[in-house]
Amino acid sequence: MKCVIFCHAVTSCWNNGNAHFLRGVTRELAQLGHEVIVYEPEDGWSRLNAISDGGEGALQQAALLLRDVGVRQYVESELDLDEAAAGADLVIVHEWNTPELIGRLGRIRANGASFRLLFHDTHHRAITAPGEFAAFDLDGYDGALVFGEALREVYLRRDLAHRVFTWHEAADTALFRPLPNVDKYWDLVWIGNWGDDERSAELREFLIQPSLRLGLRARVHGVRYPDSARAILGTYGLDYAGWLPNHDAPLAFAQGRLTVHIPRAPYVRALPGIPTIRVFEALACGIPLICSPWSDVEGLFRPGCYVGVSNGQEMGTAIFELLHDEGRRAELIETGLGCIRDRHTCRHRAVELIRISEAISAKAANSQAQADREVALQ
Repeated sequence: MKCVIFCHAVTSCWNNGNAHFLRGVTRELAQLGHEVIVYEPEDGWSRLNAISDGGEGALQQAALLLRDVGVRQYVESELDLDEAAAGADLVIVHEWNTPELIGRLGRIRANGASFRLLFHDTHHRAITAPGEFAAFDLDGYDGALVFGEALREVYLRRDLAHRVFTWHEAADTALFRPLPNVDKYWDLVWIGNWGDDERSAELREFLIQPSLRLGLRARVHGVRYPDSARAILGTYGLDYAGWLPNHDAPLAFAQGRLTVHIPRAPYVRALPGIPTIRVFEALACGIPLICSPWSDVEGLFRPGCYVGVSNGQEMGTAIFELLHDEGRRAELIETGLGCIRDRHTCRHRAVELIRISEAISAKAANSQAQADREVALQ
């Protein structure tokens, strides 16, 4: 199978968690014997910010992870989409692309192109920004891949796509794995972006204040932290270390005794059951995980993969207890690693994608055969 993917960025993970997943899935597809080509705009804001923050070297290191994947940078006004999709069996278009590119690919498919065309949605704007989402013309698409059942239900209820498949994110276990020989310097390591104040209150309650109360040695990695947020971290004694390229995250996790998951408010309220990709990645690295309130309504994780808390006081208690209970930490690590390896690797998702593509092709073939029979009977 030849798979062509259009995304905002695969070589840059700067404020772009989707790149984590796409890197893993594309490598797994390539290892399964499929040809994979990824198109990303050369002037995408994630790439430009990564270069500004870490220099060209940061992108070059990420590109080394994609040796078996064809990566093409483009200028949209100069991109020949017919040529880019030529010979493809499957084309995937992420929702961070421009409405113009999304619509052009849909029209190519509707005009008789033979590839299967899927829209990939890993965001909440179908609910929180329906006006923006309305700019996407998905009429020519065979279906949509969405990263959680709650979002799939939204698509079905609003008839946003012809078919909708739940395709969860997962851990790139070729990269995210335990590093047992690394010394534990930090009590707590948090890797996450500040964003648009979507979880500023939650960060204060579940990260900053417990760290202060317990006198933790805590490190914070992430981008888009305003000066006021950095000042707060410094005042409360947390070490802010700036952007961390995703391929360096396993080492950062290995240096910590535990980490926390603090989802953004739109996901908790509007898309229950969808964790950030950091949950998969943290568990894959074998670091004990404590989660602020969210509901695993899809049963993605086994009991005992992580500790759930309801408020900041409980977070502080859970952190204190875990730091002083090596046996409990070991239990969490074992359960979490087992769950990831059994259910949530990028190899699992690559196989799921192949099955989805084959199912669409089989249904199209059956429909065509039925149409041919009806013509023959006329």
